[in-house]
Amino acid sequence: MDVSLQAHRPLSCRTVFQDRRSILKLKPVTGFCPNGRYSSWFKGDLTSGVSCKITASSADFSRRRQKKVSSSRPNGPGPKAIVPKTPIETSIPKTNQRNTGDKKGFASSTASVVGPKVDVKRIDETSRKVEESSSRSETSATGRSFQEVEDGSIDKGIDIDKKLSDEASLKLKLEMEEKQRVEEIERLAEENFSRGKKLFVYPQVVKPDQHIEVFLNKSLSTLNSEDDVFIMGAFNEWRWKSFTFRLSRKNLKGDWWSCQFHVPAEAYKIDFVFFNGKDVYDNNDKKDFCIDVESGMDAFAFEDFLLEEKRKELEKLAEEQAERERQAEEQRRIEAEKAAQEADRAEAKAETERRRKLVQELTKKAVRSVPDVWYIEPSEFKGKDLVRLYYNRSSGPLAGAKELWVHGGHNGWSAGLSIVESLVRSEEKDGDWWYARVVVPDQAVVLDWVFADGPPQNATVYDNNHRHDFHAIVPKSIPEEQYWVEEEHQIYRKLQEERRLREEAIRAKAKKTALMKAEMKERTLRRYLLSQKHIVYTEPLDVQAGSMVTIFYNPANTALHGKPEVWFRCSFNHWAHRSGPLPPQKMVPAENGTHVKATVMVPLDAYVMDFVFSESEEGGLFDNKNDMDYHIPVFGGVLKESPMHIVHITVEMAPIGKVGGLGDVVTSLSRAVQDLNHHVDVILPKYDCLNLSNVKEFQYKRSYSWGGTEIKVWFGKVEGVSVYFLEPQNGLFYAGCIYGCKNDAERFGFFCHAALEYLLQSGSHPDIIHCHDWSSAPVAWLYKDHYMHYGLSKARIVFTIHNLEFGAHFIGKAVTYSDKSTTVSHTYSKEIAGNPAVAPHLYKFHGIINGIDQDIWDPYNDGFLPISYTSENVVEGKQAAKEALQQRLGLKTADLPVIGIITRLTQQKGIHLIKHAIWRTLERNGQVVLLGSAPDPRIQNEFVNLANQLHSTHGDRARLCLTYDEPLSHLVCWSECCFTQFSTSLSYICI
Repeated sequence: MDVSLQAHRPLSCRTVFQDRRSILKLKPVTGFCPNGRYSSWFKGDLTSGVSCKITASSADFSRRRQKKVSSSRPNGPGPKAIVPKTPIETSIPKTNQRNTGDKKGFASSTASVVGPKVDVKRIDETSRKVEESSSRSETSATGRSFQEVEDGSIDKGIDIDKKLSDEASLKLKLEMEEKQRVEEIERLAEENFSRGKKLFVYPQVVKPDQHIEVFLNKSLSTLNSEDDVFIMGAFNEWRWKSFTFRLSRKNLKGDWWSCQFHVPAEAYKIDFVFFNGKDVYDNNDKKDFCIDVESGMDAFAFEDFLLEEKRKELEKLAEEQAERERQAEEQRRIEAEKAAQEADRAEAKAETERRRKLVQELTKKAVRSVPDVWYIEPSEFKGKDLVRLYYNRSSGPLAGAKELWVHGGHNGWSAGLSIVESLVRSEEKDGDWWYARVVVPDQAVVLDWVFADGPPQNATVYDNNHRHDFHAIVPKSIPEEQYWVEEEHQIYRKLQEERRLREEAIRAKAKKTALMKAEMKERTLRRYLLSQKHIVYTEPLDVQAGSMVTIFYNPANTALHGKPEVWFRCSFNHWAHRSGPLPPQKMVPAENGTHVKATVMVPLDAYVMDFVFSESEEGGLFDNKNDMDYHIPVFGGVLKESPMHIVHITVEMAPIGKVGGLGDVVTSLSRAVQDLNHHVDVILPKYDCLNLSNVKEFQYKRSYSWGGTEIKVWFGKVEGVSVYFLEPQNGLFYAGCIYGCKNDAERFGFFCHAALEYLLQSGSHPDIIHCHDWSSAPVAWLYKDHYMHYGLSKARIVFTIHNLEFGAHFIGKAVTYSDKSTTVSHTYSKEIAGNPAVAPHLYKFHGIINGIDQDIWDPYNDGFLPISYTSENVVEGKQAAKEALQQRLGLKTADLPVIGIITRLTQQKGIHLIKHAIWRTLERNGQVVLLGSAPDPRIQNEFVNLANQLHSTHGDRARLCLTYDEPLSHLVCWSECCFTQFSTSLSYICI
């Protein structure tokens, strides 16, 4: 949130901002000039955003129309002002009153009316006390007795006398000071009147945190015929604490009018004009009046003060916002809890009704015994009773069993298996009767059981009453209605507990995820800051705004090697800081070998530090990191970098339309840049083969015409990134594939042109247009040759080479037209640096290593895995993923090493290496899984034939999945296997 630091000022007041590159946003007063018209007396710069605002006790100029000044007042500047709605404050002395400013906006407040340095009331009060005390003293002095001497009262009297003497001295001093003040003002009034001056101030030297009195000779002013005179102003070039006061006539030589007010401690200048409270102004011939404040802040110190105030305000706003979010989250939690309770009650009621119907059905079937099969003793029992359950082994399939067990439950098995007991042979009964001692479960209405030849998990033969189970009525069960009320309450409590445990697990997982992400972000940042340590680093490593930082530089590894001097040239905020570049600073030797160092103060409004090195103060040879300059982020500043609008024009995007790494890069790069608070959009063809299940908020947006056809535009969110899908009605993208058509160049050329046309027709003005590989390379020259002249002139073109093997001509042309070109790693940039498509443009070509999106590729939060895992349970998690992979692909479930290969099948990836690795793995009794496809139909056919051969000869140990499958790629990546990536220049295995 931006906080205004600009003081409001009258429309006639001058501004000095024309030459000041201020980063502070100005907050104009709305409604001051109705109908958008400005008064003829205004001489300020409207672009500075300053305007008059009389607040609180000041006149309200916000709503009256401007009035033309009467021709009878030729001496005035004739401003068209507005009649105040409320009376303006008179200058009535009020001592010890101070305006602390508008804490909300830092710029607009009405100064308090304060008294003179000598307080007349205080003099009168002191005089009265002294006279009364003196009278009492004289009376009491004659009546002092020896008793007073004895009890010490005489000492108290002496103290009183001393106090009265001090007060009398103070009164005399104040009277003398007031007399001197009056005499000095009379002298100044007479002197300025005789010299024809219309303004003076007392005291003559104005200092901060002081009361002053400003005098105006009305007879010399354009207000000479006005009945009322007011002063309106602010401090520090109209940027701090605005004020308005009424002046009163003084009994001095000449027509002098004055008012008193307090100068704040932060002031270095007072700016003001006089007016009649309506429409006549004296603004010093359009130059405004000003008084310098001595022995206080200067303009630069005031800027720092404002930044510090803004920082405090931002901290306060952040705290308030955090508290609002906390309260909102608490309210959401309460509402969610309420809704969950209602849902649980409804579910408990439905489950109770289901069980009730089931028990009612079971009750109809249940009996007390079955002759020659089973019975219970005693026949009358209730919950918690110990009974004997008798079973005739000869009556069923367990006739030859050596062991007999009862596996039981109650009320339709509502609580699962709650009775497990072994049976023993009865010595009291004739025949083959066995029995088990069973405790009847509490709350049981019906008992449920089966007989088996062993305990659970070990039994092989069951007697389950011909698959109907056995059921017995509990004769003395609790009343039915009471039971079902208690049952519903118990089910509700269980649902509540299950929900609580789920929510706790979710919160714990979210907390752990956030912690892991923060730790990874910190490690990544530290790794980045230390990546150039052989050349440059800082202490402290994380540079903080408003603090000192030391830069260490090693010229031995740069173009300045061997130079006798090294000079440090620095600025902030991409060389656009309000203070401009710092003066060149000669670096001094550091304690650690060949390094030299320099120390600078980082301003509070910095968000990035920019610097280069040179061989001399005048310049000469520079080390500017190959025209990129050195940049280090600054933390804790009051300003943040303005967000950029970045548009990717691409033919692939994971996970909805991906063939190779290009799709992964587009998605992960977009999300990473978006996390840096930039605005990112992706423009993608709407293929008929897109996996739209991974697109959220998918909706039709609009349509436009270009290239002789209608183009429909669809919108959706992919992994949190805004994506615009272009669907031309000419059918170019109804091919069932991304690559592989004979007219691919025509299809993608049309798409590139259509994407730029969409940006133009939609009124979008991106800062960066990022295109990728040969398929969207035409964007570069189409933009530079055409669209930058049609209205898209703001954008810069960035082009990324993912694979130089295809479309080298297109790639070379795009590199030529781009403002910057990149590729996927430093290594690959060196490999292709000599290619004719790249070699002439190395000055703007950079290798930037691809990263992995840790939110998408995180086994702890991966929805495609059977078990989430971290380093704490990695063995269990990888084993579960491996088993799931084997089951899905029909491989043998065995403890064999699995080699996983995820790649685009191109010559650059090393086709021969991939084939060799597959056969070598099978020779050594391993399993191999390949996931990928080839844009070249010939290579695709080669691997189709290889897949058919392997699946027939090694079907339980080899699977070649020649397509794109996002869930399968996660299983391959995170299973307990060797994960292999190939390249003709590099191959490595991740264990």
